[in-house]
Amino acid sequence: MLFNAFSNPRLGKWIIPGTGLVWFLGCFLLLKQYEVGTEIALTDSFLSGLIFLGGVFVLDRVFGLFAPKGKNLWLLFAVPFFLSLMGTLVHSYGLTWWYAYEDDYLDFLSASFYLRWAILALAEQLVALLALVVSKLERQEETQKREAQMLQLSKDAELAQLRQQLQPHFLFNSLNSINALVVSQPQKAREMVLQLSEFLRGTIRKDSQSWITLEEELNYLKMYLDIERVRFGHRLGVEFLVEKELNSIKLPQLLIQPLVENAIKHGLYGMTGDVKIEVSGKKEGNYFILEVKNPFDPESTAPEGTGFGLSSVERRLFLLFGRTDLLESGPDEGYFRVRLKIPQFQ
Repeated sequence: MLFNAFSNPRLGKWIIPGTGLVWFLGCFLLLKQYEVGTEIALTDSFLSGLIFLGGVFVLDRVFGLFAPKGKNLWLLFAVPFFLSLMGTLVHSYGLTWWYAYEDDYLDFLSASFYLRWAILALAEQLVALLALVVSKLERQEETQKREAQMLQLSKDAELAQLRQQLQPHFLFNSLNSINALVVSQPQKAREMVLQLSEFLRGTIRKDSQSWITLEEELNYLKMYLDIERVRFGHRLGVEFLVEKELNSIKLPQLLIQPLVENAIKHGLYGMTGDVKIEVSGKKEGNYFILEVKNPFDPESTAPEGTGFGLSSVERRLFLLFGRTDLLESGPDEGYFRVRLKIPQFQ
């Protein structure tokens, strides 16, 4: 509707009254040009302004609630035509009765009837078109908002599904590790079960948080590594190269753990010696850059199941930021390197 034509409500509520004031002043100045007395000109202009405002109000309500289409487009011309005719008749008869003894003015009023009607009809026709355009724009905006909300809900649902898939994925891998230790090293299997329970309790409790600090994320990561060390022992070494002043940086929850899990698979599979994984982080402009690096033998066969972690992280980044250039991975001179860029909005 015309009251909502401007996004600022304080301006929008003055559109129709302001238009009426302009109409009143225009009529008054025009009447003074025809040498009509000031009192009569004020009365004439005031009544004309009220009639114009009434017509605008009716048109705003009619075409704000009902938008003519197809065969009904004739209403867009007929309604303003009818309203302007009724308004001009009311104006003419009302002033004829009020100034019944002002012969000169009555002659002027009668002679200007069709001109007044034409001007009022043209003005209200423009108002009707404007009301129709504004109404369609508002409906279009509402449709776009609903589509945006549906898209956001879909993204949120997929992000939640990815987070829910991530924990079972890690859980199944851990259970397989526990199963391998039950017979040969039952004490380590028991230790791993307790650490797994503590890790899952912490991550499930925080599952409602979509963003956490880097410090919290690294704490979860260290709990995960404690579980993996039960299986791999001294062979698994992880070095963190992250300055403490970066601990307050925000990032999506459980975003680093899949990358380290992927590094463990690439680094320890097919190797008998000790393996050191490096996790480094730094701030570059409006990005937090995280790199995970592990030794890599290009001739070794990738373990079964590898790939979910990287693909889930890449999908989460796309859903959160709408970009596909935030994750890079690949061999690099005997290492496998994963580089993650997380936009910072502060």
